[in-house]
Amino acid sequence: MNQKPHPLVAQLRFTRSEWLRGLQDVTAEEAARHFEPINSISWMVGHLAWHEQLYWLQRGLGKTLFPEVEPCGNGAPLHTPDLDDMWRAWKGITAASDPYLDSLTPEIMQTYFMVDGKPVRENIGTNLMRITHHYWYHLGESQALRQLLGHRDLPSFVGGMGIVMYDGW
Repeated sequence: MNQKPHPLVAQLRFTRSEWLRGLQDVTAEEAARHFEPINSISWMVGHLAWHEQLYWLQRGLGKTLFPEVEPCGNGAPLHTPDLDDMWRAWKGITAASDPYLDSLTPEIMQTYFMVDGKPVRENIGTNLMRITHHYWYHLGESQALRQLLGHRDLPSFVGGMGIVMYDGW
């Protein structure tokens, strides 16, 4: 039986598609540029890959597939990773996370990930909302950087909502 993913999962997937759309014409050279105090775009790609891996793969499934995103974690020193490496990791992490996300039910989302035998402070559903909002934060930040880089024909914000159209869920 194929059932629709939870609406919050659908929102995350839509947000990921907007992330891709918002960065589709950024070159590796542009992605490595710094406009302090803002991090580079290549770091942002690695950072969101790190965040997805932390929640869905490490905490949810107990595995780390792309350790190369760890230097893009919260509080890490300034780091400018290779854009192609970060996109490869992001795509691998999000693809590996999708089956886990598809398994989330309202009941599971009210439970907590455990770290060192203790529950983290927010439940899984709140983590799902947090990462979705985290994408939008960095999407706006990345579009500001694109403007500083001279990009004038940026994608409209927010794109077509057809894949997450409200249908009474």
